[in-house]
Amino acid sequence: MPPILVTRPTLPPFEEYTALISKIWENRWLTNSGPLHQQLAGELKKYLNISNISLFTNGHSALEVAVHCTHLPKGSEVITTPYTFASTTHAIVRNGCKPVFCDISYDDYNIDTTKIEELITDNTSAILPVHVYGTPCHVDEITRIAKKHDLKVIYDAAHAFGVEIAGRSVSSFGDATMLSFHATKVFNTIEGGAVISPDKRITDAADQFKNFGMEGNDDYIDVGTNAKMSEFQAAMGVANLKYVDQNIGIRKILCDRYTELLQGVEGVRVLARPKNVKSNYAYYPILIEEEYELTRDQVCDKLAENEIYARKYFYPIVTEYSCYKGKSGFPNDSVAKDVSMKVICLPLYDTMDVSIVDKISALLAH
Repeated sequence: MPPILVTRPTLPPFEEYTALISKIWENRWLTNSGPLHQQLAGELKKYLNISNISLFTNGHSALEVAVHCTHLPKGSEVITTPYTFASTTHAIVRNGCKPVFCDISYDDYNIDTTKIEELITDNTSAILPVHVYGTPCHVDEITRIAKKHDLKVIYDAAHAFGVEIAGRSVSSFGDATMLSFHATKVFNTIEGGAVISPDKRITDAADQFKNFGMEGNDDYIDVGTNAKMSEFQAAMGVANLKYVDQNIGIRKILCDRYTELLQGVEGVRVLARPKNVKSNYAYYPILIEEEYELTRDQVCDKLAENEIYARKYFYPIVTEYSCYKGKSGFPNDSVAKDVSMKVICLPLYDTMDVSIVDKISALLAH
């Protein structure tokens, strides 16, 4: 059996992708909002039940531009989570703002909404939460806090493609939301991402900024960047979108099997899924608690000895990266730090056989 990796990219049938990209040879339109780009944008609006979307070459560029287009004052503070990928914090800093780190909840590993208000100052301009592992944040409470203190809300929904809360798209909350379409995600365009907003002015501004800040053919009204999605990426998205529900269904079967086999293993903590949420089953994280006979790192080593390569994700927390360490004032004795020292994301992808879940679970149960 070949090595079992933590994830594998979803790919559509080869002939369906090549049929789509053959149109590129016919029209010679490679980028700059070509017909496949426009087709994907339209289909995503329908699938996600949203009104406004701007497609990007990658998720990080989308998040940077989302922050820019919500017009946060330079030097202002943005409350966010340290339990995330570096991109989240980088997007804040590269926009000239200061990240202020709020601890996470042990229930869902998302930003702890009970601790946000104590971090708000006269210099706070926004909250940037992350829907970690695709589990939605407490959006209603974040909305309440933001309205009370006149703050913007920008969601990092890199993990949360297609997720719904009580029938409402997770992408419809806040002033803006970023989605990632990276190869490792539930839905991919090879690389890619999007800015979504209920305010068309934000997505229009994102469209402009990702194209160097160009207005018309002769003027540049902002110091923009180049982050346009290519037609090859858009073709992959069009092809993959046809199969995304089927693939999420497979992921659900695998996740349910993991839960069935692991929830009774002492020292292994399985993340509960909220009942009012339509999940995309993007990841399967577990925590290796003190009661377990091995440490988290020893568990990873044991799996690797069996050619199973899980991932310590997220580890370390952002405040321990060399570029941020010692600068944030975030306490060392935090829930985020504790979770990062215990977490393992187990292999999960739509072409994975359930027998692999059984094998991994058996190794963890002994």
